[in-house]
Amino acid sequence: MINAELNPAAIHVWNAALPEFPMNERFFRYNTAPAPGEIQQGRAILRGGEMLGFALAACLPGSSLGWVSALAVHPRYQHQGIGSSLLAWAENWLKEQNVRRIRLGASLKPFAPGLPLPLIPAPKPEEEHHAAFFLRHGYTFSAEQPFQYDTARDLQNYQRQTAEVESVAVLPLSPQLAPSLDNFLLREYPGRWHAEYQQFLAENGNFSDYLVLLVEGQVQGFCRTTYETSERPLERFYLQRLPRPWGQMGPLGVSKAVRGKGLGALLIDSAAAHLAAQGIRGCVIDWTDLTALYAKFGFGIYNRYLGMMK
Repeated sequence: MINAELNPAAIHVWNAALPEFPMNERFFRYNTAPAPGEIQQGRAILRGGEMLGFALAACLPGSSLGWVSALAVHPRYQHQGIGSSLLAWAENWLKEQNVRRIRLGASLKPFAPGLPLPLIPAPKPEEEHHAAFFLRHGYTFSAEQPFQYDTARDLQNYQRQTAEVESVAVLPLSPQLAPSLDNFLLREYPGRWHAEYQQFLAENGNFSDYLVLLVEGQVQGFCRTTYETSERPLERFYLQRLPRPWGQMGPLGVSKAVRGKGLGALLIDSAAAHLAAQGIRGCVIDWTDLTALYAKFGFGIYNRYLGMMK
């Protein structure tokens, strides 16, 4: 890891390089504490005591996939080979961990789900801001689905979009329902989302940050929310352009058994109404390609990311 004494310098470099995606100390400290089972390493380049840039890499031992979690070079020192040196270090460290595929961003504690981009699209993905740098270093993107998005809206005066359904309810998680949600996630979403729930429990998160979809008393869906009081920093979702108080939704999903019955829409609608009822205004649904779905509930594209792999 980067020495914790260098955290302020790393945050300064990130904010200078990516002012549209501002970071603070709590955000950086949380994201640089490895997720359960994860190993993480960092490297910084300094000159005369000044940090020029830094990189973070992470992986799960035994997995073929690793992440360049973050890479930032101060604008004064870009185009001098510093980014290339940091990226080469990250790739070599991941190779030493037997990683065969590298993804930009999207780690277990993601700084971003991909390469952060300006909101106004370039004519082609390869012309996006900073994409050319990673393309030169062998990274590629999916032609079918190159982008991921954060969507957002102001929840003030939110109006419900769906009607109540008999024997269906969306409620905050209770300690009594916690084992049922664990079983649901293990069955339906056994990867990242189940691991995040396990971490949430280990960090003594607020049970009410999870909403559960109950169908005839059985957990058939969930939505995680984040607030100022949550165990994970709300700032990780870059809400600074939205009115306060802030809140976040996601991930969310329903079981295969109830898909196609409108219950996913009911879950989204209920979660948005739940946040609005608590006075939340600026709300982000992060890391999605389902922009048309969330647009039905008034959420518009807020941030863009280019998914890149090597």
